[in-house]
Amino acid sequence: MKVVMLGVFSYLFLSSCQNATVPAQFTDIKKTPRIYPDYVDVTIPVNIAPLTFELEDSCDEMVARFTVGDHQLVCGGRAVQPEMADWRELTDKAVGKAIGVEVYVRIDQEWWRYKPFHITVSADSIDPYLSYRLISPSYVAYEELTLNQRCLENYDEEVMVNNMLCGKETTGQCVNCHNYQQYNPQRMQFHARQYHGGTVIAYDGKLSKINMRNDSILSAGVYPAWHPWLPLIVYSTNKTSQSFHTRDANRIEVFDAVSDLIAYDVKMNEVTNIENEESEFEVFPVWAPDGKTLYYCSAHFEFRDTIAHENEVVRRFQEVKYNIFKKSFDPDTWQFGPRELVFQADSLDRSATLPRVSPDGRFLMFTLGHYGVFHIWHREADLYMMDLTNGQVRAMDEINSPETESYHSWSSNGRWVVFSTRRDDGSFTRPFFAHIDADGKGSKPFELPQADPDYHRQFMKCYNIPEFMRGPVEVSPQEFASLLKASDGKPVKYVQKLSK
Repeated sequence: MKVVMLGVFSYLFLSSCQNATVPAQFTDIKKTPRIYPDYVDVTIPVNIAPLTFELEDSCDEMVARFTVGDHQLVCGGRAVQPEMADWRELTDKAVGKAIGVEVYVRIDQEWWRYKPFHITVSADSIDPYLSYRLISPSYVAYEELTLNQRCLENYDEEVMVNNMLCGKETTGQCVNCHNYQQYNPQRMQFHARQYHGGTVIAYDGKLSKINMRNDSILSAGVYPAWHPWLPLIVYSTNKTSQSFHTRDANRIEVFDAVSDLIAYDVKMNEVTNIENEESEFEVFPVWAPDGKTLYYCSAHFEFRDTIAHENEVVRRFQEVKYNIFKKSFDPDTWQFGPRELVFQADSLDRSATLPRVSPDGRFLMFTLGHYGVFHIWHREADLYMMDLTNGQVRAMDEINSPETESYHSWSSNGRWVVFSTRRDDGSFTRPFFAHIDADGKGSKPFELPQADPDYHRQFMKCYNIPEFMRGPVEVSPQEFASLLKASDGKPVKYVQKLSK
């Protein structure tokens, strides 16, 4: 059907990018456009950077119109790329409402309009910064990896830690496991492995390099969890290895042959064991927001002692199933209680990892896979949600995809989650965001916006461990590198009980 539109929107306030204009005459198409990234009918925070997209189908020209009440923004060109000021004005007017989006395309001399869709703008803002590790999807090469921080309100991205500043080739290292105390960029930590190895801790303007290796603990700290307000970090200590599949959709298996839990006092530089049973593989600690409960995962594994432990785990890898546990904690005495079972995944012939508690303490989000601990390599891994008020657990089908869902974090207001997923191509992890309502229901996820919508299709690195932040880390990569290269780190002191 031919539709003629002449002057219908003459009363609207008009903003335009690339000097685009809406065609006066067009034919309607009864389907929504295929765009990348897929922002059709998503919910976004009011302070997010402009959503840019391109059409998946070929055309000679494209124009998009965003409409809120009597305000509209028109964009055109190879891709839809709203200007920052125009986008901010649009989203400010759309708070609590939906932006209508119409996409017009010209093929030869004919204009067509796709079925309109909506972008809902939530009044729930998102934390202004996100940090993550960028690493190539390889198995041995990690020289070029960095820890980066990105402002979510625009496209600004900076390197926080540059692995290349500390060495390369035979003197190479790996940096990983960045973590913050209550989203505070002034209180952060990360690890460096191998050459110049150690744990770097930034605490209210003071930088320290800690050598956490000690004969009384399994290894230096690996996966961290800052207490919400105390100068206390719980780590898992892990003896981690990897093996390769020759006949499996999951190409690689990363596993622990041993793992324990330790507690580290940042101010006293003291460390102690809190869980170290040989037949239990403890990992992924995380605090409840009230600071009185520590959650973590553990797999029970009985060695038969017929071969080396590492080889035995490789042979029996599908038997390793992690459950979720918790331990009470007294913030006044710094004492932990006995462990309690929270979710028994192995009874379902599944493995639960990466628990994260919502800031209001109500929900526990975790990843569920068929087996094992490193679900970022498991195509079947999905996100699940437990309501801690009643123990009910459900798959987050509204967020999950046929590909991997793994690392995830809550925003400080508890209304957004960010998670790593391989839904785009099955090979590269990208950060996606979803709004979480008061009942724990998620909205359709949307991909991290970029100035060029084709950016992620050309970017050959994975995003790992996305973490929200209230602001940027202000320590330069050169300062971190100088600290790492200056010494072997301050040796940690082992104690039977932390002295506070």
